[in-house]
Amino acid sequence: MTKPSLPKGTRDFLPHEVIKRKYMFGILEQVFLRHGFAPIETPSLELMQTLTGKYGEEGDRLLFKILNSGNFLEEADTQALENKDSAKLAGSIAKRGLRYDLTVPFARFVVMNRDKISFPFKRYQIQQVWRADRPQKGRYQEFYQCDCDVVGSKSLLYEADLLSIFSEAFELLGLEVAIHINHRGILAGIAEAAGIADHFTDMTVCIDKLDKIGEEGVKNEMIKRGIPSTAADQILQNIKITSIDELAIKLSDTPSGKSGIEDLTKIFSYLPSYNLRQEVIFTPALARGLSYYTGFIVEVLSKQTTMGSIGGGGRYDNLTGAFGMPDVPGVGISFGAERIFDVMETLDKFPKNIGSQVSALIICLDEESMATGLKLTQYLRTAGISSDQYPEVVKMNKSMKYANDLKIPFVIIIGEEERKNNSAALKNMVSGHQEKLEWPVLLEKIKSETNG
Repeated sequence: MTKPSLPKGTRDFLPHEVIKRKYMFGILEQVFLRHGFAPIETPSLELMQTLTGKYGEEGDRLLFKILNSGNFLEEADTQALENKDSAKLAGSIAKRGLRYDLTVPFARFVVMNRDKISFPFKRYQIQQVWRADRPQKGRYQEFYQCDCDVVGSKSLLYEADLLSIFSEAFELLGLEVAIHINHRGILAGIAEAAGIADHFTDMTVCIDKLDKIGEEGVKNEMIKRGIPSTAADQILQNIKITSIDELAIKLSDTPSGKSGIEDLTKIFSYLPSYNLRQEVIFTPALARGLSYYTGFIVEVLSKQTTMGSIGGGGRYDNLTGAFGMPDVPGVGISFGAERIFDVMETLDKFPKNIGSQVSALIICLDEESMATGLKLTQYLRTAGISSDQYPEVVKMNKSMKYANDLKIPFVIIIGEEERKNNSAALKNMVSGHQEKLEWPVLLEKIKSETNG
């Protein structure tokens, strides 16, 4: 007998959890649509050649690879197999992989459908992604992302609009967040000012670990990667500067830094028009580990929990070039749906009235009333009330417990007297109030109390 179990980093969701998740996705979708984004979907599987080389060295290690169909060892690299070189072997036995995010598949989608879409093209996408990451609180190997991106324009208005989407969505979800922004040009300028421009990628990989290993750990990591100690100290000092004007002076002799400062200054100048309710903070220590970002970068953190990043994104002007379509600028953001769900659960931010799919449960006291119960159930359903009928005649406490377990707000009881008078006893499961009503009155009562 097989013991039931789940792969690590995955979860089952019970009905009340799925209802809450649909509520969360629904709010995000409303915000996306309100800002003019259109929905698309892409396959769960992508070719490995589509995925590799887009996420940096750490991201590539976290890609889930899928073995080729049939006798996959037939085309295996025998030398790699003998040498136990798993990275090289994977290239010959796994041509496909599960998507790591939604952005790279979106870039592939744009290139393949360029004749069917109009630019600037604004899309949103709510689908699952997979990462072979170490599972921990708020981090899973299978999870949903909710992305919205714009391709075909370099306008910084889109950066500002995406920040407003973050602010608006999290406000509607009832969460207080800090929206941290930076620019890859500023990071490049910091590297140039420290004289280690050729170690830019090494620097950003190290800085991205700041929250996990601290300043001393980051410095040691930089030194291990060939960055001089004095340069590492200068970098760590510069990423502490939270004033754009002050950092602009430090980076005045670096072309990349000056360009990044100009972009962020312009983005900040647009934000007052949006009347944002959430805080936007310039954070030069924000590096974002993904190598495809070329300009503006953003990360969202909850102010109410220590969950880690619950959203992020940035500009990736060169991404479609990897698929043979250069010079198509893009910028986008992603909501970390699983972490947002966990934060909302922890903070009890889901509305109280979304725990049940069923508004009314019909309970029959005798077999003769079962057919009448079915008629009443259908009467309510036709009127738009989600209804169900308990399938057996049992003791009242058993059927009532069922209603309570499912958080059904109304129970309707039919016995011999109610069956003969075309009426029913309506019980409000929250207040405990019970009264006998004719069907049309009962219907209006449920409608008014449900909507009120």
